[in-house]
Amino acid sequence: MRKKEATVLIVDDDADVLFAARVWLKRFFTKVLISESAQKIKGIVQENEPDVVLLDMNYRKGFEDGREGLYWLEYLQEVQPETVVVLMTGFGDVALAVESLKKGAFDFVLKPWDNDKLYATVNAAVDLARKNKKVIQWEKINQPPKLDYFESKSAVMKTAMNLAERVSPTDATVLILGENGTGKFVMAQQIYRQSQRNNSPFVHVDLGSLNENLFESELFGYAKGTFTGAEKDTAGRFELANGGTIFLDEIGNLSLPLQAKLLTVLQNQKVNRLGETKERKVDVRIICATNAPIYQRVNEGTFRQDLLFKINTMEITIPPLRERKEDILPMAEYLLQKFKTKYRKPDLYLSQTTKTEIENYNWPGNVREMENVLERAVILADKNEIHAHHLHFSQFEIQQNTNERLTLEEMEKEMVQQSLRRNQGNISKAADELGITRAALYRRIEKFNL
Repeated sequence: MRKKEATVLIVDDDADVLFAARVWLKRFFTKVLISESAQKIKGIVQENEPDVVLLDMNYRKGFEDGREGLYWLEYLQEVQPETVVVLMTGFGDVALAVESLKKGAFDFVLKPWDNDKLYATVNAAVDLARKNKKVIQWEKINQPPKLDYFESKSAVMKTAMNLAERVSPTDATVLILGENGTGKFVMAQQIYRQSQRNNSPFVHVDLGSLNENLFESELFGYAKGTFTGAEKDTAGRFELANGGTIFLDEIGNLSLPLQAKLLTVLQNQKVNRLGETKERKVDVRIICATNAPIYQRVNEGTFRQDLLFKINTMEITIPPLRERKEDILPMAEYLLQKFKTKYRKPDLYLSQTTKTEIENYNWPGNVREMENVLERAVILADKNEIHAHHLHFSQFEIQQNTNERLTLEEMEKEMVQQSLRRNQGNISKAADELGITRAALYRRIEKFNL
């Protein structure tokens, strides 16, 4: 049988697994590379541009929850999007398999594998990689230069970006403030990419959707047998971020007891897994974010002042879109280009009336809302021109009456109510529209007693 022209990379810390997989797959593909170290992935990918990466999910003792494999999956998707990733593990965790598939893995292989099934999976992945390369070549030809997400004419936004640029190379803690949908997560990623730790993990923790009972086990880890279901020693998010950056999103929602536990870890840079007395040293850079009125909460006694001091060596506020009107249309054009490429509609453009509607709208959901509006518009447009009727704005806008303005909390409650009504109570659809997780939406429903 003639070998298929393809480069396959196998990454696993077990030499026997590497040998067996390489010997088998070498029968079918022209180039099969192996590596026992995940840390070598970057160099191998840069030099060889593999079509398929067969990636083990666990590399270090005590790190058997697959998160390291998911980290490298996300890395490959970012730097080599045409490469197809097949994850493999010796732990038959269905939930982990589903998570990896949702995050973009092509398939999931359990060890020990059936040789015929392994070949069939890798062969299908190679075919997909070829299609990906053709699509990316098309995009390079048809896509004009891309604007930076935070490119701005606004003085307030330029100030925020200048602060981010200056603090990025340091290890200083950063607190990012701003309304929902302004781009706090994107800002955190940008600081990480420009930091000295950009070759180490970036771990995102959504504290707003984290159940209080799971706080310590998720962040600090746990020992085998600590509680029902703790079948193995498991590292927490801080250990997974060791050497890199941890992004603590929605930190303003933490209860006082959890704030105290977090403060202790931030001060000592040490964690105790649940069920253990041993302290584990961690070296992480801290970036936090919140849409809550954090200083007001300090004054009310619901947020610790010492924790605030600890997390805001540098404080960056991202202004809402309504406060930088000059950026609204350029941002819309930037996002339009993104969705034109995604849905293969390169000739789409905004009519002048549509541009006026976009500029005059208040964007209470900020950039996240704009993304949803423009993606729907691109999908609905059946010709080359996007008209105003293709835009489906939220029925809720921030009140412009100078004598009466909604508080941020009232605005958030109203947006949740409107979304639930529009989606007839469907939690999944409402969460997707709002740009938050189902768990985060449930927390808000409970918070606002909806």
